[in-house]
Amino acid sequence: MYLRINLVKHVVIFQMMLFPICAFSQPHNAVATNEKIAFTNLFSADMKEGVSCYRIPALLTAKNGDLIAAIDERVPSCDDLRSNADINIVIRRSSDNGKTWSEIEPIVDYTPGESASDPSMILDKVTGEIFMFFNYMNLYGAKGEYYFKMVRSQDHGKTWSSPVDITSQISKKEWKKDFKFITSGKGIQTRSGKLLHTLVNLDRGLYIFGSDDHGKSWHLIDTPITPGDESKIIELSDGSWMINSRVNKSGLRYIHTSTDNGISWTSKPDSSLIDPGCNASLIYYATTTGRENTKRILFSNPKTSDTRENLSVQISYDEGKTWSDSKTIYTGKSAYSSMCILKNGSIGLLFEKDNYKKNVFTIISLNWLTNGKDSFKSQR
Repeated sequence: MYLRINLVKHVVIFQMMLFPICAFSQPHNAVATNEKIAFTNLFSADMKEGVSCYRIPALLTAKNGDLIAAIDERVPSCDDLRSNADINIVIRRSSDNGKTWSEIEPIVDYTPGESASDPSMILDKVTGEIFMFFNYMNLYGAKGEYYFKMVRSQDHGKTWSSPVDITSQISKKEWKKDFKFITSGKGIQTRSGKLLHTLVNLDRGLYIFGSDDHGKSWHLIDTPITPGDESKIIELSDGSWMINSRVNKSGLRYIHTSTDNGISWTSKPDSSLIDPGCNASLIYYATTTGRENTKRILFSNPKTSDTRENLSVQISYDEGKTWSDSKTIYTGKSAYSSMCILKNGSIGLLFEKDNYKKNVFTIISLNWLTNGKDSFKSQR
């Protein structure tokens, strides 16, 4: 196996109380602008000889404000893990809110026959450490057996550890031959410090796994949640957990909520969140202005019921009870997406564009997203 240590400029998602310096203007002070959406292509096959495509983006804002964009580098074909003997995990970094980016850097690069896929990240806001998870398969030695692995960075993504196998901590022996995977994108840290993420066993259900000791060890919360495929989890203001799930052929997202730390769940479809069956992004973005707290949930996906196109963003101010009309980012072919909050308060978005030919980064503001009803201000 070849693992390369890197230099990076990125990532982490400043959610909730992570942004003590941030405030938002009141809606009556916000002014609509004629902002135009611009795309920066970060990953495409024409950037590296021999690569068939780049897929499955993940975006994170590090504790120092750097951005990290991670993705599959699929070499012989664009096939998924179980049919592709050479997939690597690579990144690009930015230290200036996405204006410029580092070159493509390999993080996990096994010899042909061994593949790593579906990157996802969690930032520990206490320690600053970043955990990057991926799904692993040895197609020449144990084809069809999925393993869960992880690398970590203690310097905001500049360098990374060797991979560690955590399969035995978050899976079960009887799952050995099951089709299972950690969801790409990102997990979260709760206000209590717990790290949480989602994994899927297509035969048994959606599950949560986590850590109570800043990533030293991991455990599975043994409660299957259905229906659910690739999913994102957030913590709400009252401490309850919310999962937003892909459910194929339903045409909608499903919402699962738990008030007892994942022991039991209530599930229902959300008719406001139309979905063709695709991985999406969900982040919590709360700020304080004086005595006023503003709670937001941002959601991005291809907003159609049956085709992957029309990448859009919606916002909720009542913790997912209702959603705004969507704002379209790109009307054409678009699929997986990942969002983060930049250190300047803007929203970073990385998504698959033009039938998986490009993976582009764009920046949108709250002002643009809400048609001038909400905007960001830095306190001085």
